[in-house]
Amino acid sequence: MGTSVKDLLSAANAEVPKISPDAARRMVAEEKAVIVDVRDMPELQSNGKIPGSVHIPRGMLEFRADPDTQYHDPNLVKDRPIILHCASGGRSALSGKTLKDMGYEKVYNLGGFKDWAEAGGEVEKAS
Repeated sequence: MGTSVKDLLSAANAEVPKISPDAARRMVAEEKAVIVDVRDMPELQSNGKIPGSVHIPRGMLEFRADPDTQYHDPNLVKDRPIILHCASGGRSALSGKTLKDMGYEKVYNLGGFKDWAEAGGEVEKAS
């Protein structure tokens, strides 16, 4: 029997620390952390986004994170803290584990976009 989603999430959550919206705001201000939104475009368009966040759909994350590909996103630097979020926290946990496997060390899971918004985090309409 193969690995289940539950197993993958458990491993990801064990490796990628979950942080609060307040901690994320502090890290952006003090450590120049980048917030990466791994939701799909329809979710972003429907619900808005965190101002200043970088949108990288989960399906493109490996390509955007690898500096040796033509798709590399210059916001992803291995010594810069990266804070991931999705709609509810699962995809961001899995994305964080992927980045850790790729050699990124300072990777954090903000969880869900709704957690950010409910904690009073600023939201802007996606363009």
